[in-house]
Amino acid sequence: MRVKTLIVIYVLIASVLWAQEESIFKLNVNVDLTEVHVNVTDEKDRPVGNLNKEHFRVFENQSEQQLSVFKHEDLPISLGLVIDNSRSMEPRKQRLDAAALSFVRMSNPEDETFIVHFDDAARLDRDFTNSIPVLEETLAAVKPYGQTAIYDALILALDHMHYATRSKKAVLLMTDGVDNSSKHTLNEAIEATQHAHVAVYTVGLLSESGGQKAEDSLVRIAEASGGRAFFPLTVEEARADMERVARDLREQYTLGYIPSNPSRSGQWRSVRVDVIPPRGTPRTTKLYATYRHGYYGPAN
Repeated sequence: MRVKTLIVIYVLIASVLWAQEESIFKLNVNVDLTEVHVNVTDEKDRPVGNLNKEHFRVFENQSEQQLSVFKHEDLPISLGLVIDNSRSMEPRKQRLDAAALSFVRMSNPEDETFIVHFDDAARLDRDFTNSIPVLEETLAAVKPYGQTAIYDALILALDHMHYATRSKKAVLLMTDGVDNSSKHTLNEAIEATQHAHVAVYTVGLLSESGGQKAEDSLVRIAEASGGRAFFPLTVEEARADMERVARDLREQYTLGYIPSNPSRSGQWRSVRVDVIPPRGTPRTTKLYATYRHGYYGPAN
């Protein structure tokens, strides 16, 4: 009788412990920390680095959120270089490759970088690495030819970010023209950008043949991701713009919160970040925030 009683007690204890563990597991998977990476600049496009947690207010679907994470540090990132390899790039290829390498050198040494080239089609030419010589060798090995598959290349790069080991992710996309070879459309590329938690920075050295259509597409892609679009006139200006992107990535504020909306329906959620100037800031000074303006919420 005593043995049976002990067995019953052990079973009850095991059941309670199992239920507690299951409850803890369910709690962990249902907590969704949302991070927003924010660049703050003044009217002269200079980074503003003296802000604290109290200088930010974050709203999701117009409801203010309680910040649980605040960081302003140079976090390592997973970076994708998405580079136009069409025939029209040939006269500037070596100088643009050098500018891309300079951009990587300016970044955090703990960053990891991959390379996607595109011409008639898009392909992954180098997987994640933190070796500058390996990246240099990869860039030098390709020869320009063919047309321009921008959207296919971007979607390929965003898909490859699933293998990233850094929580912060960005793509630098360089092109000199309009897409004329992709299987995917601009709308599909923008939708993929909205689903990915990856900032996309576009650099368009656009020829007259690209025109307004090419510029509009690059702007829409960048804005959908919380990145920026640049349109330099020369390779030297392109290098300066890439250096600005490297600076932006290293100067970002990271704001994290657990959404007050518990829904897991996978719906789009708008995000707004308000920056409150520190005391003593002249009233004429304007601060500008660049960030992703929304995301698709979690889904069961």
